[in-house]
Amino acid sequence: MAKWKIDPDHSVAAFKVRHMMIAHVRGQFNKLSGAAEFDQADPSSFALEVVIETAGLYTGIVKRDAHLQSSDFFDVAIYPAISFKSNIFKGDAKGGRLSGDLTIHGITRPVTIDLIFSGPVKSPEDLGSEITLGITGIAKIDREEFDLTWNVPLEDGGLLVGKEISIALDLELDLEK
Repeated sequence: MAKWKIDPDHSVAAFKVRHMMIAHVRGQFNKLSGAAEFDQADPSSFALEVVIETAGLYTGIVKRDAHLQSSDFFDVAIYPAISFKSNIFKGDAKGGRLSGDLTIHGITRPVTIDLIFSGPVKSPEDLGSEITLGITGIAKIDREEFDLTWNVPLEDGGLLVGKEISIALDLELDLEK
């Protein structure tokens, strides 16, 4: 089984959530690490582990980033990481569905991620790896299931922050030698 390491310089975990029930706010976590096991000849044995540093959160708005990192949301002082560890993959060498355990805010829940594999491809010599694999993943979660419940009711009965979070993983992984 081939082992792969996440390239943190070319990987991101992004999210979007409804704001005031009318538009989406987007952000991303720029500090991730982890590894995978992937063999094109036996894709059913695919496995993935990802650790995302909550302090690496970035939305482009300093005030919003500080609020999301506070105890109202991610509470990065107490919960410095989000993690995912897979347990079942159903698919083929092009992609499929990956189920596993997602831990946010100290709470672990099952989640399924729809995946697409790209490559593997031969890397240019100056990138430091001979072979690189791409993984794109999409999932949706209810943030309140992870005790991320801060909100403000709106006058018309809606909420300031939506409950459903869309998560997108864009990962490049280098083949370990």
